[in-house]
Amino acid sequence: MAVATRWTVTHSCGHEAEHDLTARPADRRASYARWLCARDCTDCWRAERDANRGAERTAWLATRRAEEQEASAAWSAQYRMPPLSGPQAILDWGERTRHQLMTAAYKVLVVEGELTDEQWQQAEDRARTVDRAGWWIDQREAEAADLPELLDAATDADRITENPF
Repeated sequence: MAVATRWTVTHSCGHEAEHDLTARPADRRASYARWLCARDCTDCWRAERDANRGAERTAWLATRRAEEQEASAAWSAQYRMPPLSGPQAILDWGERTRHQLMTAAYKVLVVEGELTDEQWQQAEDRARTVDRAGWWIDQREAEAADLPELLDAATDADRITENPF
């Protein structure tokens, strides 16, 4: 009589599955089937793995966002940027976006480009007048070199206050 090649295994998760063990040598099939009984089924194993990956990613992302927010807040204080206005849910996002866009623009326009420090100061002053978080979020995919033009195009709706500083 031939050794069975298909084994019905009740996994530790409680699910029953039929396994084709033809790839295993005949003398190792029974021990492999016992080993499978001590493990979750493939579907449960994948679901747990994906849940753990999601939790790890979520924790990593939360840590990253907290670091970015801290850097943005420090930058805003250092360069006297006014607090942003808008729905509470997007204020932090707007602040991070403003920080990222402004630092990228400084690098492109001043460090690598032809803009003088005085010209950059004017652009920075215009940026202080745009205090709507939604405007900064809307510009998140803009080219950093376009920032002065975008700031010039900002309307009164993007400015909550008339105070330029």
